[in-house]
Amino acid sequence: MTRMIDLRSDTITQPTPAMRQAMAEAPVGDDVFGEDPTIRRLERETAEALGKPAALFMPSGTMTNQVALRTHTEPGDEVVMNADSHIYFYEAGAPAALCGVMCRLLPGRRGMFTAGELRAALRPADVHCPPTKLVCVENTHNRGGGSIWPIEQISEVAEAARQAGLKLHMDGARLWNASVATGIPESRYASYFDSVSVCFSKGLGAPVGSALAGGQEFIARARRFRKMFGGGMRQGGIIASGALHGLRNHRARLADDHANARTLAEALAAMPGVELDLADVETNIVIFRVRSVPAGELVAKLKDAGVLVLAMGAERVRAVTSLMVDAADIDAAIAAMRGLLC
Repeated sequence: MTRMIDLRSDTITQPTPAMRQAMAEAPVGDDVFGEDPTIRRLERETAEALGKPAALFMPSGTMTNQVALRTHTEPGDEVVMNADSHIYFYEAGAPAALCGVMCRLLPGRRGMFTAGELRAALRPADVHCPPTKLVCVENTHNRGGGSIWPIEQISEVAEAARQAGLKLHMDGARLWNASVATGIPESRYASYFDSVSVCFSKGLGAPVGSALAGGQEFIARARRFRKMFGGGMRQGGIIASGALHGLRNHRARLADDHANARTLAEALAAMPGVELDLADVETNIVIFRVRSVPAGELVAKLKDAGVLVLAMGAERVRAVTSLMVDAADIDAAIAAMRGLLC
């Protein structure tokens, strides 16, 4: 069987042999009792990387985000975020179903909004309105094409939120990518936020896992909601060791994914019928528009040619680089795309 070049997402990564070895040898215990040494080590090192006092390991990024929302808010509160945020777009209605909160959706190019747009959206203190409690920022932004929030813009949004008495949460599933691309430490990005979620099962290559970081009291409260949402694990160190290996060994190599994405984007931008602004390709996600063929049809033809990508509507296609594809794979994917589009 011909090997497929899988550019659908960086969630398709599989553990390396060294990661599998670490998982096989991990010491474990009952995490609900706080007795799994590997999970405790992962939480300490994640908190340290993010400059936060504490962290909490969970099965998924959706859970870390939703536990964050529930910890910061009460049912009936309002949470402000960009209209294309993962929390709103891809988490199965969990803000309403699990947290009982309303989402106030802000427009913005490539998933980002300004301090002025935030201030304009804030409701007055009025019995008719839900109380606004939390502002969420996604960095990098998935539907924004792996876009990186400028640190100055984060600072301005955070200042506007603080002035309004609001808490801030960062969905940092791909924060590792932002840090590698800019050279800005994850802890500096995180310093503007009361809580930060990060993912280990995308670019870092772990099979399972995300973490939520914040203050000690916040994480103590979050632990209850993790249990309530079904995230209490027993001998979870087996999977936490994969996340720990990725945290320690796979962050710097994200630069390879960014370079492969740039190579792919430059080739696509030169193809007829493709619309792609190279300035928008900052990390490992390439989103392009095709005019000559419906996106779904192109995706199907590329699959027949051995390349997997995703359609995002009628005209847009997404390709994501990861540790599962190398430079030779990117060259083969370009050749297949060129054969269909040129």
